[in-house]
Amino acid sequence: MGLADDQPLVRSGIAMLLAAERDIAVVGECADGAAAVELARRERPDVVLMDVRMPGTDGVTATRDITAEGAGVRVLVLTTYHVDDAVRAALRAGASGFLLKDAAPDELTMAVRAVAAGEAWLDPAVTRSLLTEFAALGDHRRPVPGELGRLTDRERQVLVQMAYGLSNAEIAARLHIGDATVKTHVGRVLMKLGLRDRAQAVAAAYRGGLMPPTG
Repeated sequence: MGLADDQPLVRSGIAMLLAAERDIAVVGECADGAAAVELARRERPDVVLMDVRMPGTDGVTATRDITAEGAGVRVLVLTTYHVDDAVRAALRAGASGFLLKDAAPDELTMAVRAVAAGEAWLDPAVTRSLLTEFAALGDHRRPVPGELGRLTDRERQVLVQMAYGLSNAEIAARLHIGDATVKTHVGRVLMKLGLRDRAQAVAAAYRGGLMPPTG
């Protein structure tokens, strides 16, 4: 994975933490968005952990550039704030989720693994609020009723569970199906709705009326 943060102590601390994990390799570090884009092009990491606010090219612009290239590099946004305009912009730019800088070390490693596996990672405390707002922005393709109608009943059930922030394993347990079956259903949902990843699929569930509004 790659790491972009303009604070050297934060960056080195995160790098040391991740490098201690047997299944995570830090292939590069940088201090601004432009360098993060170059790192993604050069190393093709599964995940770039991206600070939102950096001098020069910010994390939102870098996220947009990285995801636009379609090389399969996913971006996990790192932020000090729970929900703000920069976080929303980063998600619209193609980020697969965001993580708070005060997250526990085990949450950081879980988030990196989840995003590398193609899942969305959003802070549980604000997931519903953020996704409801994000869905209302209209920047992504909005599935029309005919598109949602292409989903089977089981695929719609899986999409709803995704919108509640459940992982593939948790969906499998709740729906009493295998992990591989869930992965297949997730792939078909993305394909049928013409969406890039789980983050877009979750927003589509709200836009399409599959989820109850938050109050």
